[in-house]
Amino acid sequence: MESAGSPAWPPASSLLKMAKSPCLKKQGVFHSRGESREALSQSGSMAQGLIEVERKFLPGPGTEERLQELGGTLEHRVTFRDTYYDTSELSLMRANHWLRQREYSGWELKCPGAAGVLGPHTEYKEVTAEPAIVAQLCKVLAAEDVGAGGVAAVLGPLGLQEVASFVTKRSAWKLVLLGADEEEPQLRVDLDTADFGYAVGEVEALVHEEAEVPAALEKIHRLSSMLGVPAQETAPSKLIVYLQRFRPQDYQRLLEVNSSRERLQGTGHPDNSLDEQGGLEASFN
Repeated sequence: MESAGSPAWPPASSLLKMAKSPCLKKQGVFHSRGESREALSQSGSMAQGLIEVERKFLPGPGTEERLQELGGTLEHRVTFRDTYYDTSELSLMRANHWLRQREYSGWELKCPGAAGVLGPHTEYKEVTAEPAIVAQLCKVLAAEDVGAGGVAAVLGPLGLQEVASFVTKRSAWKLVLLGADEEEPQLRVDLDTADFGYAVGEVEALVHEEAEVPAALEKIHRLSSMLGVPAQETAPSKLIVYLQRFRPQDYQRLLEVNSSRERLQGTGHPDNSLDEQGGLEASFN
């Protein structure tokens, strides 16, 4: 696994998301490692959606052993390829939209949700219904008649091309913190290693209401501390690191767009940055 010191990251006001401020993602669907997912409607709206609260971190060689000591259960290990698409001008990413095709899972578009949730935190929605993805892509790219068909069919007409593709090996864990209510949802921890050598972890909790988010944040911080994660640690997403290493010009363009957005917003808070989930992974995972 890669150390936190490599590569040299840009300033905190850049694309990197501060790990101490987890990302909020409004989900119309939740992929619970083999469990069923609640489908998005054709319009892309979310019925009985879940809010995912997450924090990325840089795992160490003893992270899995520590998870076992805390009573964690290894659900599975899986390997998959993620491929990201955008225009040659990065029109989607510059608009804070992230289009991904995951091996065995299909298409997903991450885009901004409601603003102002918990102040500096950012809320995102994940769209997986292909008609809804196509509709949103056409809206962002100001395209009209692209014909009928799924996402793959409109890539050419919309000028979308592959901008990143890599394989991830993932270990998926779940656990309940000591003292937590037995009926409370378990925390999930994903430990990822990409085929270009970058390793990143993510602690996540799912809640039904925004009022439950503060408690979820507290649990995430507690578990992160138990795993030895420094409170101020930053951890960029796999996609951001990929772009930094292999498409530095594109990475720099995103930095410039983000800096302009921060100037307009009058804030340098890293949670207003373009981290693909990031934590945008912005954040896909």
